[in-house]
Amino acid sequence: MKSNKNFNFLFATTLLHLVLLCYSHSVHESEAIQSILKRLDSKKPSPTEQESAARGVLQRLLPTHLSSFAFKIIAKCFIHSNGQSRIKGTTAVDITSGLHWYLKYWCGAHVSWDKTGGVQLGSVPSPGSLPLVKDEGVMIQRPVPWNYYQNVVTSSYSYVWWDWERWEKEIDWMALQGVNLPLAFTGQEAIWQKVFAEFNITKNHLNDFFGGPAFLAWARMGNLHGWGGPLTQNWLDKQLMLQKKILFRMLALGMTPVLPSFSGNVPAALKTIFPSANISRLGDWNTVNGNPQWCCTYLLDPSDPLFVEIGEAFMLQQIKEYGDVTDIYSCDTFNENSPPTNDPMYISSLGSAVYKAMSKADKDAVWLMQGWLFYSDSSFWKPPQMKALLHSVPFGKMIVLDLFAEVKPIWKSSSQFYDTPYIWCMLHNFGGNIEMYGILDAVASGPIDARVSKNSTMIGVGMCMEGIEHNPVVYELMSEMAFRGDRLDLQEWLTEYSRRRYGKSVKQVETAWKILHRSIYNCTDGIADHNTDYIVKFPDWDPLINKQRDAREFVKRHGLVGMQPNRRFLLHETSPSLPQPHLWYDNRDSISALKLFLDAGDELAGIPTYRYDLVDLTRQSLSKLANEVYLNAIYAFRHKDAQALSSHSLKFIQLIKDIDKLLATDDNFLLGPWLESAKGLSLNADERKQYEWNARTQVTMWYDNTEYEQSQLHDYGEPGFLLRLLELFVFVKTRSPLIFFKLWTSANKFWSGLLEKYYLPRASMYFTRLLRSLNENKKFELLEWRKEWIAYSNEWQAGVEAYPVKAQGDALAVAEELYHRYFA
Repeated sequence: MKSNKNFNFLFATTLLHLVLLCYSHSVHESEAIQSILKRLDSKKPSPTEQESAARGVLQRLLPTHLSSFAFKIIAKCFIHSNGQSRIKGTTAVDITSGLHWYLKYWCGAHVSWDKTGGVQLGSVPSPGSLPLVKDEGVMIQRPVPWNYYQNVVTSSYSYVWWDWERWEKEIDWMALQGVNLPLAFTGQEAIWQKVFAEFNITKNHLNDFFGGPAFLAWARMGNLHGWGGPLTQNWLDKQLMLQKKILFRMLALGMTPVLPSFSGNVPAALKTIFPSANISRLGDWNTVNGNPQWCCTYLLDPSDPLFVEIGEAFMLQQIKEYGDVTDIYSCDTFNENSPPTNDPMYISSLGSAVYKAMSKADKDAVWLMQGWLFYSDSSFWKPPQMKALLHSVPFGKMIVLDLFAEVKPIWKSSSQFYDTPYIWCMLHNFGGNIEMYGILDAVASGPIDARVSKNSTMIGVGMCMEGIEHNPVVYELMSEMAFRGDRLDLQEWLTEYSRRRYGKSVKQVETAWKILHRSIYNCTDGIADHNTDYIVKFPDWDPLINKQRDAREFVKRHGLVGMQPNRRFLLHETSPSLPQPHLWYDNRDSISALKLFLDAGDELAGIPTYRYDLVDLTRQSLSKLANEVYLNAIYAFRHKDAQALSSHSLKFIQLIKDIDKLLATDDNFLLGPWLESAKGLSLNADERKQYEWNARTQVTMWYDNTEYEQSQLHDYGEPGFLLRLLELFVFVKTRSPLIFFKLWTSANKFWSGLLEKYYLPRASMYFTRLLRSLNENKKFELLEWRKEWIAYSNEWQAGVEAYPVKAQGDALAVAEELYHRYFA
């Protein structure tokens, strides 16, 4: 097919033939991709089954209008109406995304996750009164064939406690957004249990291999083992059944699921059972003291014949359980695990072995690989090494995810991944954190720039966030980019977005969104550690310590000198000031936007989407104020001003209480649902206790600790995608006194209940000891504070206190009260 870069995407007045591949490629590559598409199409259900699945989405979304729409699977995608809106598409996903487009742009409706306000369908006219599509209809096409969704850690940060009811809603959301290439990682431990049994690995061996439910993603990647486990047979069986339901629904909607494959991560017992196998023990991944009970997993080298044998067995077991449902498989053997040599020939042989394990079971297998390693470990993956890996498989058998393209696009610096097809992805979120953040301009322009660039090898767009259910504006825009062939007017789009999201045109919030666009949603500094507010990322440090010496000792103690760049750090130029959290905009802008939101309260107070945004924006503004208050308190301590320290610390404590009170007014900012959903999956008291501990630990201490040292991953974070060690090496090399270095983790949760019962006691303990050290003229006892705090944290993690699952209070009234208290 010919490319059609100049196609006018919006609202064509005549029907056009669907152009699946709308990008510039060599004939050879176009044929390869077309071959994959044709083969995958053959695995899809019948048109009748897909039409029925699309009607199911409509029935769950808008049951009153079930007879208002007619769906038809054809070879073209378009919408037209004549009394009844007829939506036609090549798959059920194309139909449902067409439905969504019609509801958005003809009816002013809005669809977002329940936890970000849910749907706004009040603007949809009654049946029989739906607006007509003019002329012969509207053509909607994908400029690239694939719309990818998920990250390998989303399964733990967001999906871990989901039942089928929640998964059904998510798959509906995917279908409406046009997602046709979703990752499907649920239940793989049950597959591995059956596979490893063939290699004499017992359930007891696996108890030390699998992580607990909330930590499975990192056990799968070989970062840890055993932590939070063991997994019960009940968990394994239920997750496998859940995966089968997930796959059945994805397939019914015409999606192509991406299944896991073997990356080399193996139980320790395999080394004993196969002593001659080339199995290496990996290094420590963020334990406090290198505790082998949790760290230092085992990796089977892809060059070993056993690798292919196990990989093939895993693939065949999946096919046995699920059927022949896909040809696309995810594998990230080399992510944060560089090969032992940079010899291109050796790297090529490793890549070939990884693919062989897939292709022996599925001759048409396509390897989907995250391209993060080419950025995070760029000192190793130079052009010869990149080419060796990317070209180690037959052409058209590898697809790369340009994982962080909205900030660090690799396609620009790699000759389009050296002619390998890739998907332009937005990562956006690290760790499922709650923070208003985004780069809307990059999202709106990046995929188009990549697609129309010279010799482009882009074949899709994707969303690879580590956690979901936040920043709905970012995800609605990114989802649309799967269907946008030309640039859009972002200011106009945001105005329309505001009208859809709240169901009406309200001048104040439309103006507020213009402010938010140029401030909160305009982070262009390239720093991804944007969730570092002191309330939820309380610094574990002595304010009087020599900053340069502290950095050197940290580097020495953790053996960082000479390491490959595979950990994410946040460094601050702080001389002579204190370390600052990441702030990429003027907080006065968010306060101005907040005032406009409050002014619109009389018109919008009863609308859930408005309430969510109001609470989130108020929380954002107050948390940035709390950062200033914290720094003032530390400044007072350094200058031995006990009165000022007392005043600022009391204000900081009060801010935590007030933010907790604010968050309690909206169901979507509560700790209770997270804990109750975990307990709800349990079969007995032991599972209930284990699941609750997993849920509490993941959002707080996260990983192991000693009596005096917190987990390196405390405050719900993980350094899974690693950004700033380059700056650390600069520090190590130059010993610059202008740089203070502190390990920050990547995620946090602003949840009512968590603030009051966890973050508030921590701050109180810390400030109490600071004040006591001034009043008694004694050195601040950092270790004693750590001991006190860690003991409290461990006790809280093991607790069973129930937290509210329903909101209390009036969000608008509380937000107005706090605005006048702190900002008026």
